[in-house]
Amino acid sequence: MNFRPLHDRVLVRRIEGDEKTKGGLIIPDSAKEKPAEGEVIACGEGARKDSGELIAMGVKDGDRILFGKWSGTEVTIDGEELLIMKESDVLGIIS
Repeated sequence: MNFRPLHDRVLVRRIEGDEKTKGGLIIPDSAKEKPAEGEVIACGEGARKDSGELIAMGVKDGDRILFGKWSGTEVTIDGEELLIMKESDVLGIIS
């Protein structure tokens, strides 16, 4: 894949959740919500202050993250559906 986000944006692959409830019921595709968990595929270099100084990114390639339900812009790259979002849309890193 030849795509690199600019500035403070990250490229994210959604991580699918469970297909069953805790009680064992299978959730049909039409009732599933889009997962709000993903893996960072690529990061930009970071935002810049007014003085031109670079603000380093808080996430890096390979991090598992949580993000808001309506965060990001869906794009298709090499036949794969991915999200591009600002780093500020990332709620946290899962360790």
